[in-house]
Amino acid sequence: MAPTVTSMEASNGHEVPKVASIKTLADSASLTFVPSEYTYIKNPNEQGDANDPEHSIPIIDFALLTSGSPDQRAKVIQELRRACEEWGFFQVTNHGVPESLMQSMIDACHRFFDLPEEEKKEFQTRNLLDPIKCGTSFNADIEKVHLWRDFLKVIAHPEFNSLYKPAGYSEVSLEFSKRTREVATEILKGISESLGLEADYITKAMNWDRGLQILAANYYPACPQPDKAIGLPPHTDHGLVTLLIQNEMGGLEVKHKDQWVLVNAAPGAFIVNIGDQMQILTNDKYKSIWHRAVVNNKATRISIAVPHGPSLDTPALPIPELLEREGQAPKYIGMTYEKFMELQASPAALTKPCLHHLRVKHN
Repeated sequence: MAPTVTSMEASNGHEVPKVASIKTLADSASLTFVPSEYTYIKNPNEQGDANDPEHSIPIIDFALLTSGSPDQRAKVIQELRRACEEWGFFQVTNHGVPESLMQSMIDACHRFFDLPEEEKKEFQTRNLLDPIKCGTSFNADIEKVHLWRDFLKVIAHPEFNSLYKPAGYSEVSLEFSKRTREVATEILKGISESLGLEADYITKAMNWDRGLQILAANYYPACPQPDKAIGLPPHTDHGLVTLLIQNEMGGLEVKHKDQWVLVNAAPGAFIVNIGDQMQILTNDKYKSIWHRAVVNNKATRISIAVPHGPSLDTPALPIPELLEREGQAPKYIGMTYEKFMELQASPAALTKPCLHHLRVKHN
């Protein structure tokens, strides 16, 4: 598995790489080109397209999933199954999380990135599961190209952590993480039912009550040559499901049928994608899809990805009931979620995707 939106750090060590934040670089009045260490060459045949209606990611009406009639719920469950099978990405509307709260969360993260660099230094670390951490790029020690991106990651569950600055961040993040987790829980129930399982099968199997939730904010400033830089390279996410919000600037591209599709999110919607742990559980029925973040030359894009995973000590394994029904052998061996995250943050993940490391080898 490639490096992901939610795990861009080395797995050990305390010394923070001496690479300036992208905000510091982008705020320089003399910046008119992308420095060589940030130059990323995209395949010219893989440009994004958001205008083709065939390439619009599916929309799931959350209200019908949770409070519709049995017939409406059954219909939405089928739509959810198709979205997971055909796309691995979908939008969730009518989810009940106020747009004002989502905007407040984006604003609070923006205020954090606007803090003076000296004030952010206390949160700079490379330890994988530190409760609060910020930084730039991915792993400056081993990467060949730096990313046009600063990040902030805060673990919100099973224990809630927060920042004491900027003012208001803590209160907003507490409410946002709680409401987002409620939506993720219902989505997982729907996914379980779409697989022909009891609604609480996945949450029970993955020890959801102790599951990991991370608020991962990304800051992508305007870039003078957007075609020569990348916010996040192609990657998959390590968890079960990730819920994402963003400001008015788009930049998320999803690989669908070998084409990069620029996601145009509906106002107030969550963008949801399947993660690696779900691909393991479903034995490849629902796949973790490659996606990337591109940059623009107009304005700063801020996204907040909220990956939700099993408890750290829980290994994901293909679900026995699905294997029996499909007459399949398991394609993956077990590994705890914590070990999987460590693998994903290691140099081994740069040579081949993490899921490949877990594939059962047949003689």
